[in-house]
Amino acid sequence: MAETVTLDSSTHPPQLPDENPTGNDDEDMLDAPKSTKSSDSDSDSDSDSEDDAQQNLQIQALQTELLNNPSNYDAHVQYIKALRKQGDIEKLRQAREAMNAIFPLSSEMWQEWTKDETSLSSGPEALPAVEKLFERGVSDYLSVALWCDYLSFVQEHDQSVRTRSVSGISKARNLFERAIVAAGLHVSEGSRIWELYREFEQDIFLTIDETDADLREKQVQRIRNLFHRQLSVPLADLSSTLHTYKAWEAKQGADLDVDSSNLDGLSPHVASSYQKALDMMNARTHLENQISCKVAPESERLQNFMAYLKFEQSLGDPARIQILYERAVTEFPISSELWLDYTHYMDKTLKTSSLVRDIYKRATRNCPWVGDLWVRYLLSLERSRASEEELSAVFEKALQCTFSSFEEYLDVFLTRVDGLRRRLSSLESGAESSDLDYIIIRETFQRASDYLSPHLKNTESLLRMYRYWARLESTMGKDLAAARGVWESLLKISGSTLEAWQGYIAMEVEMGNINEARSHFKKCYSKRFPGTGSEDICNSWIRFEREYGALEDFDLAVKKVTPRLEELQLFKLQEAKNIGVPADDRDNSSRKNVREKRKPVSNLIEEQPPAKRHKDKAKNVKITSEDGKGQVKDSVKVNNTNPDVDASKPASGSKKENKDVSSGKPKQYNDQCTAFVSNLNLKATYDDLRRFFSDVGGVVAIRILNDKFTGKSRGLAYVDFSDDKHLAAAVAKNKQTLLGKRLSIAKSDPKGRKKGSDSHGVSSRQGEGAEQTTESSKPGAKDSAEGSKEGKGHQGQPSSHQWASNIQLKGKNTFAVPRTVRPLGWVDKDKPKSEETDATEDEIPKSNDEFRKMFIKS
Repeated sequence: MAETVTLDSSTHPPQLPDENPTGNDDEDMLDAPKSTKSSDSDSDSDSDSEDDAQQNLQIQALQTELLNNPSNYDAHVQYIKALRKQGDIEKLRQAREAMNAIFPLSSEMWQEWTKDETSLSSGPEALPAVEKLFERGVSDYLSVALWCDYLSFVQEHDQSVRTRSVSGISKARNLFERAIVAAGLHVSEGSRIWELYREFEQDIFLTIDETDADLREKQVQRIRNLFHRQLSVPLADLSSTLHTYKAWEAKQGADLDVDSSNLDGLSPHVASSYQKALDMMNARTHLENQISCKVAPESERLQNFMAYLKFEQSLGDPARIQILYERAVTEFPISSELWLDYTHYMDKTLKTSSLVRDIYKRATRNCPWVGDLWVRYLLSLERSRASEEELSAVFEKALQCTFSSFEEYLDVFLTRVDGLRRRLSSLESGAESSDLDYIIIRETFQRASDYLSPHLKNTESLLRMYRYWARLESTMGKDLAAARGVWESLLKISGSTLEAWQGYIAMEVEMGNINEARSHFKKCYSKRFPGTGSEDICNSWIRFEREYGALEDFDLAVKKVTPRLEELQLFKLQEAKNIGVPADDRDNSSRKNVREKRKPVSNLIEEQPPAKRHKDKAKNVKITSEDGKGQVKDSVKVNNTNPDVDASKPASGSKKENKDVSSGKPKQYNDQCTAFVSNLNLKATYDDLRRFFSDVGGVVAIRILNDKFTGKSRGLAYVDFSDDKHLAAAVAKNKQTLLGKRLSIAKSDPKGRKKGSDSHGVSSRQGEGAEQTTESSKPGAKDSAEGSKEGKGHQGQPSSHQWASNIQLKGKNTFAVPRTVRPLGWVDKDKPKSEETDATEDEIPKSNDEFRKMFIKS
């Protein structure tokens, strides 16, 4: 998916400032060439030439930046500012068009643009182009100042309006009415529009011949109506408008007290409307003061706008609510929360209006990274019966944006498919006529699959899309082979997901293809699914044959499924046993088989010094696999896939007993702060679990159990917490969903665990395929120092000889000491041949019976 819009502040417009972003409010485009001529006339000035060179370098640098990163908002602003100062008209126009193609421009930038174009081209031929610029400007954001410039420009430069022709007056009035609708309810600035409108009508009154009494009376009534309309709107300077109105009525012959603020002499209708508007204004004064406070933080100002909006919504005036939304998005153009709230309100209020479509278009230009806005935009276009070309264009624009998650892309794809499905259904019913074909739906699904499948593998979202796709292939596309192909494609991607097989089988059953459904059961019943999935698929097969199959089919299913269920049950029992029993106890059966071939470690270790015993046990970690066979692994070779765990240090928070080197006393650990997590998504990682428990806090260590053959996750994990409070909060998250799987979370309480059985840095649970972490002495620790002392004088010996050299042989297990075995052909040249022969005879290995006879004789 192409990325055209990034989310950092450097590539998107910041909150619009109150001042001109270019810092040249009063500078005309005509000023730039004048300054250039002045510079040329003073060519001897080194400072001017240096400034010109520096300005050219700046322009070149900005051009390079925009070529490499066209979405850099600040670079666009600086480039336009530099070109405006230089006076390069054509480049300036191109720069403004290029920026507006990506971003909406602020009202101040539109004012500059229209001002420049007006000063450069004042002839009648330039009128349509400048008017078009004004129309583009007022459609981006609400700006009373830009509307006033637009109205003044038309009155000054439009010949028909300036001469007060019938067509010109009609054009101007229509434009004024549009301005009133767009900005006339703006509480703090709307009176500027009303005043311009009244002045225009009063100018017309002055042009009417005094002899034409009827026409003059009509014009007077038109002006009076404008006053009445304005006095009924809660605006900031309402009392000033009342004084102006009373003065105007006095000129028309009315007997009014112009200097007072009372309503005496006014018609009851006008007085009532004014008093109502004044009360409304008083109710909003404190809210207006809050949103107009420019020194407050942006977050606080945004919350003030939201509070103001809730107030207006409680009163239920759609026009007033909409204009307040427009004021808010003008102040905070990249607030996705605000745009989502605005569009949601307009959907409820107007739905099919073209105004709603325009608002969605502006919302997606300001916040293109919000997938939900694009989804709503497509739905709004569909409600207003937009053309297929427009729908397709918006859909393609959405796919070019950068969303925060792949699920947002999926929502856009599925919304597009929904619209196509509804439109095709109406074509089949004869309600519409179009050249749409089902192939468009298939291509849309294929695009979604190609892009999203690698990222949504084994998720419920991907399964939902494929299920929808297969159903449409069979129902609308009338292609069963294509529907099966969809499921086969999903199985290649997520074949280890139980739901994928269940969905495939359900489709075949629904369509009456019993034999095909049975063949799918035969393929998947022996697969290993996470959680209870393996048992579920076996039971589903038996249930399927009971409802749809013959007796022979039922018997065959039972015959195949029964051994599988027994195997699974045995595996669960063994798993529960291994989880609850310490690692040393799980090794007992294997030790009994090799007791006569391997010396017992426990008694020998007791005879070693504490530091030596701790060091040797840290070097060799006994890991027992599920089949009961023990093997010794070097701690250096232990696989540690958790990036947060250092293999050379003990896993913090793991429950183990460790000998204190200095005192020789055991340091106790327990399982009271460990949570056992099951039904875990096989793709879940340490980071996923850490984020899942982030709201709980207190996570000390995480261990995910892996399969001993495949090395893949078994859907089980242990999470250690710092105290019982955090553990209780974690257990409270039981049955919550992580990566599409509902987790089972319980307090770990292994049964049969012996105190101190796991006392040398290896958790008893790690023997079940968990990624191992071993505990060894830290550099500089006391046991390391003692070990180095003991190692002096034995550097030339193998490590096994050093290990045995400090052992005093005593007790009932003395016979089990390993015999010294010399390599074949070994000869001690320092000894006489006779002694060598005697020594060789003494070294002949003896059987266990011979050892017993030796002890009996002694």
